[in-house]
Amino acid sequence: MTKNNSSKLLKTRKKTTGNTYTNANTLNHKITPVILSGGSGTRLWPISRQANPKQFLDFFGEKTLFSKTALRCKNQDFFLSPIAVSNADHRFIVAEEFQKNKIIPKSIILEPCARNTAAAIAVACLNIVESNVSDDLILVMPSDHLIKDEIKFVNHINKAKELALKGYLVTFGIVPTYPETGYGYIKADKELDIKNKIFTVREFIEKPNKDKAEKFIKSKNYFWNSGIFLFSAKTYLQNLRQLNGEIFNNCVRSFSKAVKDLDFIRLNQEDFEKCPNISIDYAVMEKAEKIAVMPMDIGWSDIGSWQAIADLSSKDSNNNSLIGDVYALKTKNSYINSRHGVIACIGVENLIIVSLKDCFLVINKNNAQDVKEMFNLLQKHKREEVISHTKVLRPWGSFETIDLDEKFKVKRITVKPNASLSLQMHHHRSEHWVVVKGIAKVVCGNKEYVLKENESTYIPVGKKHRLVNNGKTTLEIIEVQTGSYLGEDDIVRFEDKYGR
Repeated sequence: MTKNNSSKLLKTRKKTTGNTYTNANTLNHKITPVILSGGSGTRLWPISRQANPKQFLDFFGEKTLFSKTALRCKNQDFFLSPIAVSNADHRFIVAEEFQKNKIIPKSIILEPCARNTAAAIAVACLNIVESNVSDDLILVMPSDHLIKDEIKFVNHINKAKELALKGYLVTFGIVPTYPETGYGYIKADKELDIKNKIFTVREFIEKPNKDKAEKFIKSKNYFWNSGIFLFSAKTYLQNLRQLNGEIFNNCVRSFSKAVKDLDFIRLNQEDFEKCPNISIDYAVMEKAEKIAVMPMDIGWSDIGSWQAIADLSSKDSNNNSLIGDVYALKTKNSYINSRHGVIACIGVENLIIVSLKDCFLVINKNNAQDVKEMFNLLQKHKREEVISHTKVLRPWGSFETIDLDEKFKVKRITVKPNASLSLQMHHHRSEHWVVVKGIAKVVCGNKEYVLKENESTYIPVGKKHRLVNNGKTTLEIIEVQTGSYLGEDDIVRFEDKYGR
């Protein structure tokens, strides 16, 4: 992250040779997992939203997809501490995901804007190179995929290490089980490693039509592109510098000017946003010489649509997945998920229905990939429902909108033990607070006082204020806002322990 290290990196970069690490003992080389967490999950709206996208959600009554990804590489016999590359807006969610799984990351790198996987991987590699470690192998993984056979997955990674240490960029192809048109494909060519069944790559193919996908399945040498990679950090940077110097140079400049903010590394926005917004496939993999693909059959899914969720969900005798408070008569082949209220269906087929407190989605399964179009339409109309749920996570806890109208809004605010909101004020609204659980310390202007359960206070417009929970249990209050404007952007922060 220092300027000197990055300048040295620029000056000493050389072309990769086939003799790299030829004498290395692959068993002693540990791998740094790099978790890419910049996705928005628009095809899984309305459950996935901008403020809390699919990687941070639990779809199957288990851990979130991010947690599953992080835990996949927790074995210290094979892996070092992970690096996460994340949207800056999700930084506290990422930190909490690691914390609740008792994982201490090497770094959490914050992207000031989305620039796709080529740049995201580059800054993670720069973080490795700066550390000057001998083990510079990285395993790049999207944070929002599902892998059922995780032991088999780790075994495949270890088998691919030798080629990665010889300077190969190894990608992992998924053995296809049906002619999917929503995935890219990798065509394998010559066998590089007979024992471990690793091949050179003939070509990368974008999402095919149905006819092509069916031909790919029959040929047996096409695999789904998983977006999972294994290579040396130095090897990737060498290839990126040679094949796409614009991304390389801007990432180096952005990383060299990065600043430490609490437990995060904030990239320099001015340089990072100059990076072309392209994937690792376009920037490097399709052009580099030493590319290998290792097929895997590990029960993989990218959870990329509601159809994928439906396929993975348990079903009744009518091939329906009924989740939550759902009643169905004469209904077939449908996925129905109620997270708010009762859903009653009669005589429908092949539908996906998702009900939340603030919105309702109904689509034909054949249109599952089109949810992104609806998301974009709602975004164009500036609908709040694409941004956040009625319950919004914050580093200090959460708030949930219970009711709202043009001139009032009612929230349930939950504050974690030993946490506090920022010292703040509002230009357009006043607030009434009622404590329903716990003990609140309130700062209002020059006054400080304590509120217990069933006690309340009033915060006038324009008055500096803060809510603090110094207790060992959760604090809950009901907040009633009144005023001419009730948007979340009506806030001026004076002090904030979370660096916002």
